[in-house]
Formats: sequence, structure tokens, C-alpha cells
Amino acid sequence: MTDTPGWAPPSSSEQPGEEGRPPAGAPTVPGQSSPHGSTPPPWGGGYGGPPPGGPKPWGGAPGGQPWGGQPGGWPQSPKPGVIPLRPLGVGEILDGAFSTVRRHWRTTLGISLGLAVLQQTIVVLIQWQSYQNPDSVLPVVSALVSVPLTLLIGVVATALLTMVVSRAILGRPVTVGEAWRDSRPRVLQLLGLTLLNALIMLGIVLVAAAPLIGYLIASRPDPNPGLVVLLAVVVVAGVLAAGWITVQLSLAAPALMLEKQGIRAAFSRSRRLVRGSWWRVFGISALGSVLVSIIAGIIEMPFSIVGVVMAGDELFGDSLTTGLDPALPPAALVVIAVGGVIGGTITIPAGAAINVLIYVDQRIRREALDIELTRAAGLAEPGPVEPAGPTGPTGPAGPAGPAGPADGGDPAAARL
Repeated sequence: MTDTPGWAPPSSSEQPGEEGRPPAGAPTVPGQSSPHGSTPPPWGGGYGGPPPGGPKPWGGAPGGQPWGGQPGGWPQSPKPGVIPLRPLGVGEILDGAFSTVRRHWRTTLGISLGLAVLQQTIVVLIQWQSYQNPDSVLPVVSALVSVPLTLLIGVVATALLTMVVSRAILGRPVTVGEAWRDSRPRVLQLLGLTLLNALIMLGIVLVAAAPLIGYLIASRPDPNPGLVVLLAVVVVAGVLAAGWITVQLSLAAPALMLEKQGIRAAFSRSRRLVRGSWWRVFGISALGSVLVSIIAGIIEMPFSIVGVVMAGDELFGDSLTTGLDPALPPAALVVIAVGGVIGGTITIPAGAAINVLIYVDQRIRREALDIELTRAAGLAEPGPVEPAGPTGPTGPAGPAGPAGPADGGDPAAARL
């Protein structure tokens, strides 16, 4: 584990390891022979194993000392940044995402504000053209041109905010300039990964829908209802398959940015991390998306209401009398865009952080990444806590004096 925001891949990243075990050559904690999948580390209080030395009385170790320094008899996992360094619960992932936005608001909101302004400007320009030229094809062309621009904005947001979250996990500040410097070498690869991912999903859906579309065109005007239903089922199956693959590849972006892998290796990495945890990854991602959408809707709703009220008869009058599509006037568009900018500024970094934290959680569960994160954060790796004797802690080499642990033990470990 390096001390940089980019995390090096495991030594055998291209070979799927055993479930619950880190790849060969992964660093280990002194005194620990196996990761989370087998014997729990002596300091990971949330892993389900008893404290070292066997069960202790509730409330502390013998001699009246609190076990591991924490009331209740369990050692406390280190938390240098926005998440504790152990397998995470759903609430901890969501809380860590919004804690990143709150603690590093200058950087996260600075990045998302600029991107949200650019995105809403594109939307306003397209809608303004629709207002000025309701019968022209120019708005349609502009909307098609905006698709790659919007995609590029999303790629830049993912690249920058992934680096911010990687620092936030270690409890380190990061500026917009530092995030851009760290992510810039990978932006083009991330753009290629995003495009390829979108093409894969679109290709699956089109292949599934092609028989239905072809049959409807060929059998006009009297298609067979039973065959239409059968082909519609094929389309639904294609959409479900695309969704399943989307979740399988959902961790490719953080793998590419933080492990500095290529596009193909990042896709393979994501599939291995999601394997056996598809429903968990899907559930957390879906819950995060719903939560982010609700927050954005609450923020944008008052601005949308004000915009519609400002449009008044201009919005509904022509559409009711002449049948033209309603279009908002420029002033109303600006008000609604302001709401979109505020909502996007808050929700864009939270959505990106949720995806990165899911990736980190999967690596902690499968590869004991928390050990490397502990080292990268500059925290000592705590060893087993010995029972307290009449005059102080007693270890294999004898009692420790007031100055610190016996026989040159690690003072940092003693502090933890």
C-alpha cells in the first residue's frame, strides 16, 4: 500500500483469489496469519470473533481495565477518515458518502458546482432554442450534440471525485488542483471505459428488441398478438440481462482510477469483486440512487414551481389553442436551471462517493484492504491486547514499565 491517493492493485489482481482471502503476497499484520475470511484480526472489533485470549467479562479485561480501550469489551476499528476501516454496513456507506461532501465541501462542491453549471447551461440553451424555434429541428440536433458533452461531464466528475473520496477515506484533505493532477492521466481511459460500457448495454437491448421491431414492421397492419407478446418477453429478458451486466461492471471505474489498470483489466476486476455479492451491490447502488434522486427532487421542486408560475399563460395558452408543444420562456428556464445547479452540486459528489465506497467495502471483505488503508493512513497496526496484571500489562517478555512496552515494542501500537 502506497501513501498516494491511487491504490495499487493486489499482487495477483488478474487472478481471482479465494473467497474471503487476499491474493498471494498481500501484506499481513504482524501476529496475524489470515485475513477476515478465516481468523479475525485481533483488533477488528466488528468481525465477529472473540477478543484475544478468550472471552472476557462484560465491561472489561481482568483487573478492571477496559478491553481494548473501549467500554463494552471490544476493540475499536480505526477510522482515520469518513469510514471505519472494516467491512461496512449499508448505513455506513451512505453516511460515508455524505460525510465526504460535508467534510471536504470546498473541494467536492467546487468540482460539482462547475460541472452542474456547465450541464444546466447546455440544457437551458437547448430549451431556449425550442422556445424560439418551436417548429425547427435545431433543438433536436442540439440535444443529440449535448449527449457526448454530458457524458464527458460525467466522466470528469467521476475521475475527480474518486480521487477526493480516496483521500477522504484516509482522512486527508485534497484540493481541486490535486484531484485533477492525480486523475488527469486516467481521464481518457475512463472515457473509453464509459463509452464501451454504454455500448455494451445498448447493444444487448437492441439485439433483444430487434426481432420485435422487425416483426412489427413486416407484419403491418395485422401482427399476431401472441407472437408480439412472446417477442416482448424477449425484450424484457434483454433489459434484465443488461441490468445484470451493468451491476457486474459497476465497480470498473474506481478500479481503473485507483488501481491504475487498463479498461479490460478494470472490467475483469469489477466482475470478480461483484461475484457472489450481486444483490448486495445492486441493493446499495439502487438505494443510493433513490436517496440521491429524492434529495435532488426536494431541492429542485420549489424552483420548478416558481418557473411554471412565471411562465403562466405563456406556457399553456398556445398549447391549448393551437396544439403547439408548450415551451418555457427564458426567465422560467433560468429559475429552473438554478434549482438544477443547486441540486446537482450536492448530489453529484454523493452519488460518486457511494460507488467508490462500495468498491472499497468489497475489497475490504475479500482482500483485507483495511490493513493497507491503515498503513497508508499512517496508523500503527495494533496487536493483541494482553490482560492487565497487578502492576500493569504483562507480555511474553515480562511486565512493561511506565515508559512503554517491553523489549522495544512499537509505541504507536501501544497507543492504539
